[in-house]
Order: sequence, then structure tokens, then C-alpha cells
Amino acid sequence: MKAIIIAAGIGVRLNPLTNDTPKCMLKVSGKTILQHQQDAFHANGITDISLIKGYKKEAINHKELKYYINDNYRNNNILNSLFYAEEEMNDEFIATYSDIIFGKDVVRKLLKSGDDIAIIVDIDWAGYYEGRTEHPIEEAENVIFDANKNVVEIGKIVSNKETVNGEFIGMIKCSKRGTGIFREYFHKAKNEFFGKPFIRAKTFDVAYLTDFIQYLVNNGINVKCVTIERGWIEIDTLQDFKRAEEMVTLNR
Repeated sequence: MKAIIIAAGIGVRLNPLTNDTPKCMLKVSGKTILQHQQDAFHANGITDISLIKGYKKEAINHKELKYYINDNYRNNNILNSLFYAEEEMNDEFIATYSDIIFGKDVVRKLLKSGDDIAIIVDIDWAGYYEGRTEHPIEEAENVIFDANKNVVEIGKIVSNKETVNGEFIGMIKCSKRGTGIFREYFHKAKNEFFGKPFIRAKTFDVAYLTDFIQYLVNNGINVKCVTIERGWIEIDTLQDFKRAEEMVTLNR
């Protein structure tokens, strides 16, 4: 199992902390966000870790990681950034956003999934948004899933907690077979939609990972939800950063 961390973005809402530092290198409870992630992966035996960097790329230099460079980070988004590391997608892998801290049990639960494509969904998600004024609930990447926990709808779709089943935390796993499907449909979508509207994105170039997951679902591909209740935190704003300092005990 490999891990791929998508870390090319700027993190404007964390200024001034990110004026000279990418988000993943900010320290929370004495460790960088990146180190928290590495610790969770290492605890599950995952040591083959790649990272896509762009903004302030020189600030990320952990020797044990493999690096891919997205110098076009100002003009693309998470989905296209991920595929800068496509050569790592030759077997099963986990991909994750770089601005989340998660416990080792979150990774362990995802690894137990035998599905070809699976995502982590927090079903106890709404409480995280209490008092989170700088990142309101309307910005949550919500998920609606069916009785078999297959994704029906995903993205910044609704904010009523009674309407959705959970929040996508930004972590996805593909089996070896799922990897083939993932890559095939990415290139199919890119060929058809590059420079054009794609799902909820203005253009394919700036699509989110959730847009692509919705595209997979729309094309009849099952994406399974592995559900958790807390055990992670997103750090997107200064307010999130302050709260994370108080909350992070996840890898201890």
C-alpha cells in the first residue's frame, strides 16, 4: 500500500502563517501536520509515501518522502494536482488532503475495506462546525450514501445535517483494480471536459476530488463509504489552527 499526499495549494485562509510556509508544514502540538500524517501511516505499516508540492515547495524536504512538483498549482485544483503523482498509481494506494490530521485508527479502518474504491466519511460531522465561523457548514464536502453505503451524491451540496449522511474527510483508497478504474476514468473525463464545466466545477482544470468521485458514481462505478465518528480534524483557517492545538491527541 502506498500513500499520496496532495500538498501543492497555497492555504490563503491561514495567512499570515502560510505566507512563507505551506499548510502541511505548520506545527500543531509540536509536530507538523505532515508529520502527524506520516505517523498515522507508519503506524499502519505504510512507508511508501509520495507528496505533491507546489507552493513554497522548498520548505518541504523530508528525506524519506518521494516528491512530485505541481508548479501550476495556481491554475489547477486537488484533482489535477493528485495526478502529478500518477506514476505511483500502479498498485493500491491511499490519497489524502494535506490539511487534515487523522488518527491511525482512521487509516486502519480504510485499509480493512475490501472495496475497489472507498472513501472515509465522518457521520458525526456536524458538531465540528459549531462555532466554526471562518469555515461555515455550507463549505462541508457532504456525502449522501445508500443502504449499502455506496456514494449517491458528494460535494458541497447541502448543509442540513438531516439530509446528508456525513462529510468526506479528504481520504480515498483504491485497490489495484480500483486504481485502474480511477486512472481510466480520469483520462476519459480530462479528454472530454478539460477547459469545460465539470460536475460542480467551473472547469475540469479546477475540479475537486469530490467532483471526480461524483463523476465515477454518475458512470456507474461504486464508491464505498467507510464511516467513522470523529478522529480527525481539518485545518483550513486560523480559527481551525487554534482549535486543532487544543484538540490534537489523535496519534498519541
